[in-house]
Amino acid sequence: SAASDVYKRQPCYCLAFLYICSTIMKSTINIIGSGFSSLSASCYLAKAGYEVTIFEKNNTIGGRARQLVKDGFTFDIGPTWYWMPDVFERFFSDFNKKPSDYYSLEKLNPAYSVYFGKDDYITIEDTLEKITEAFEKEEPGSSKKLKKFIEQAKNNYDIAIKDLVYNPGVSPLELITPATIKKINQFFSTIKKDVRKEFKNDRLVKILEFPVLFLGAKPSDTPSFYSFMNYADFGLGTFHPKKGMYQVILAMESLATELGVTIKTNAPIENIIVQNGESKGVVSNGVNYYSDVVVSGADYHHTETLLEKPLRQYSESYWEKKTFAPSSLLFYVGFNKKLKNVNHHTLFFDVDFDVHAEAIYDNPKWPENPLFYASFPSITDDNVAPEGKEAGIFLIPLAPGIEDTPELRATYFDKIITRFENLTSQNVKNDIIFRESFCLNDFINDYNSYKGNAYGMANTLMQTAFLRPKLKSKTVKNLFFTGQLTVPGPGVPPSLISGKLVADLVTKHHSILV
Repeated sequence: SAASDVYKRQPCYCLAFLYICSTIMKSTINIIGSGFSSLSASCYLAKAGYEVTIFEKNNTIGGRARQLVKDGFTFDIGPTWYWMPDVFERFFSDFNKKPSDYYSLEKLNPAYSVYFGKDDYITIEDTLEKITEAFEKEEPGSSKKLKKFIEQAKNNYDIAIKDLVYNPGVSPLELITPATIKKINQFFSTIKKDVRKEFKNDRLVKILEFPVLFLGAKPSDTPSFYSFMNYADFGLGTFHPKKGMYQVILAMESLATELGVTIKTNAPIENIIVQNGESKGVVSNGVNYYSDVVVSGADYHHTETLLEKPLRQYSESYWEKKTFAPSSLLFYVGFNKKLKNVNHHTLFFDVDFDVHAEAIYDNPKWPENPLFYASFPSITDDNVAPEGKEAGIFLIPLAPGIEDTPELRATYFDKIITRFENLTSQNVKNDIIFRESFCLNDFINDYNSYKGNAYGMANTLMQTAFLRPKLKSKTVKNLFFTGQLTVPGPGVPPSLISGKLVADLVTKHHSILV
C-alpha cells in the first residue's frame, strides 16, 4: 500500500526504485567448471532468471572437451564421438535454437571400421540396411537377428529418452512406468548374455558389445536394457561437427553468453563458503564470490573436498567401493602424410578384450596387449590438419589409479604404433611430426579427476539412476552437483541432460528473488 501511495505521487521514481531493488535482489548462482554439464546448467538457469557465473580452473573452457592446437593441427582433447543427435537438438530447441545455428554437422559414412587382424576389418556404414548386409556376410542368418535386436534396442532407446534419463534420480519410483515394467527382466540380464545368445561370430559379438563401453562398464556388468546404445550406433549413426567436437562447446558458450552468463577462466575454486549449513558462494584466487546457490560440474569427489569433512555426503570408502569407468592414455599425433586403410573412427580389436578388461576392472594394471581406438578427423575435415597431412588421435583405455610415467607412455605408444603399422600395412613412424600425450596424471591435474578417471562412474545395475550420487546435497543447503558422476551418467549427451536436471532441481528448491 505504501508503494501504491508513492506510485500515485511519483510514478517515475517508484518504477526506478523497484527496478533497482529487483536488480539487487536477483538470485545469483556460481557454477564450478565449464564442461558440457556446467554449460548446459548455466543456460537453463540463466533462462529461468538467475544471474549465473561460471568458474573454470583452466585457461580455456570445455572441461574434458578442450582443444589442442599445434603447428596447424587441431585435436579434440576429450570426446571425439557425436552420437544421439536428438539429445543435442532437444537441448538447443529448449532455447528456440538449432545445432545448425552454431555448427555444421556431417553424418559419417562409414561410421567406423574395426580391425581384427592384418588387413582384416569390418566396416560399419551409415544405414542399418548396409550394416545388416555386412553382418550377413560374416554370419549367415545374422541379418534377421540383427534387425530384431535393433528393433528392441530402439524401443529401449525411446523409453530411456522419454521416460528415464530426464528424471533427477531422487527416487526408485522414477524407474517404474508402464513401459519399464514390461522391461523389468532386462535389468537383470546383461548385454553380454543377450548378444552372445543370438550371435556366434566373435567379430560381430565384439562390434555389438562395443557401444556400451561408452557407459564405462564391461558388457558383462551392463544391464540388457542398455542395448539402447546399439540403436544410437546402428540406428541413429555417427556424426562429426565441422572443426571438431569443440564447436559444440563454443556453441554452448555462445548461447550462455547470449543469455547473460558470465564466464571466468583461470579461476580455480579453493573453497565452498558454507554458513549455518547453507552454501553462500565460492573462493577463487583468494577472493570470495558470494551467491545464493552453488552448482558444481567439477569432479564430484573433488568438490566435496572443498567442504569440511562433516559436510561431505560420501566418505572415501564410499568412493573406493564404486566401479569407475576407465581412464585413458591419449596421443595426439601430427603425421606428415595422408594415411591409408583407416577411417575417421577406427577400432583395433585384434587382441583379447576380456584380458584387457580384467586389467581395467578386476586386477588394475597396465594391459600387456591393449585394445586401442584411433580417430583421424582430417579424413573428413580439412580444417583440422594442413593440406596433405593427417591428424591422429590414439586412445588406450586404462584402469584409474595406476602408475603413470613418461616411460610408460613412450612404451605404450611404441606398442600401438607398431601394431598399427602391421595391421594397416603402412609405415608411419618416420612420418610423425610430433606427438603429445595425456594420461592419468593430466586428468588429475587438469580436471581434479578421482584417480584420474576419464569417463566418470560406470553405469552398472547398482550404479544406475537413484543409486548414483545425488544432484542435490543432503548436507549443505543450496549446493547442487551435475556431470558424469551423478545422473544420468557418463558421456556427452548425458552431460547435457544432467545440466537440465540440476537446473530443474535448483528452480524447484530455490525461489528466484526478483
